[in-house]
Amino acid sequence: MNDLGLFYSMTWLPKIGVVSWRPWTLRKQLFLSPRQSVPLFQVAGKKTSRDLLALSETELEEQFVRGSGPGGQATNKTNNCVVLKHIPSGIVVKCHQTRSVELNRKRARGILQEKVDLFYKGEDSDVFKEKMEAGNKKQEKKRKAKENLERKKQFKEMQELENKEL
Repeated sequence: MNDLGLFYSMTWLPKIGVVSWRPWTLRKQLFLSPRQSVPLFQVAGKKTSRDLLALSETELEEQFVRGSGPGGQATNKTNNCVVLKHIPSGIVVKCHQTRSVELNRKRARGILQEKVDLFYKGEDSDVFKEKMEAGNKKQEKKRKAKENLERKKQFKEMQELENKEL
């Protein structure tokens, strides 16, 4: 590791609340450097790409805290829960879905980006439209299931009447 990379990682780490002087930890956390050009949010594996508002790193506060819930020592002794705050809107997202800090950071940014988009665009947001479509599909599925159940009941009643007449 060159001295410049060590300088960037050491100056950036105290700002986000993770202070570690172990060289192997600094190597893993070089991606935290603000001077590297890493895309903020990538939509990978999704079928549809949405037009979400872009977030800049200057608008975000990031903290690493201990998660809660089941998991025992892996949860209680590691700071792998990511808390992101969007300063202009005041939206806070807490992500502790995996044991990996890197994955939690990516997921938290994705969730935050969706919430910020919904906050600013409202009903015009792609996220809102997708949720409405999913809700409509769910209602339609329930309605069809209910109709099917009614048909089955009617069919049974018809069979019972035919059996009684015979």
